[in-house]
Amino acid sequence: MSRIIATFLFVGYLKPASGTWGSAAALPLIWALHQLGGPWLLAAGIVVAFVAGFWATREMTADMDNEDPSEIVIDEVVGQGIALLPVSIGAAGVGMDITALWPGWIAGFLLFRLFDIWKPWLVGWADRRGDAMGVMLDDVIAGVFAGVGVLALAALSHLVLLA
Repeated sequence: MSRIIATFLFVGYLKPASGTWGSAAALPLIWALHQLGGPWLLAAGIVVAFVAGFWATREMTADMDNEDPSEIVIDEVVGQGIALLPVSIGAAGVGMDITALWPGWIAGFLLFRLFDIWKPWLVGWADRRGDAMGVMLDDVIAGVFAGVGVLALAALSHLVLLA
């Protein structure tokens, strides 16, 4: 069970760029959670995925030298969900279909991948922990950074459109 969760139904074994595959595979789940229960269900799903992902990562890496093997992508699923949570909140707030906010989806995906790969500041700090919590936290922080970027880009686009 830990391998199924940690690799997000074995998506983590897709090569190359398993983290990008994990982020992409999270998109239909994010959409479905939003459709079924809006931002509240998406947020709950993120929490459940984090807790399950921490357990699965700890179990899967217990006997490994590598604390963060590339096939573990549940952390990308969590981070991608966090990055797109502002899009879900915005869509629900204005009563709009979440897919109508497609620029936010693109920005959230690209910004999350950027911060996850680049690992600036706190993302890198969490990544250097060298344990299951670090595996999960670096993507949580990258997701928060990406979510803030999504909000900033949305505000900028609204300012430009209103001008």
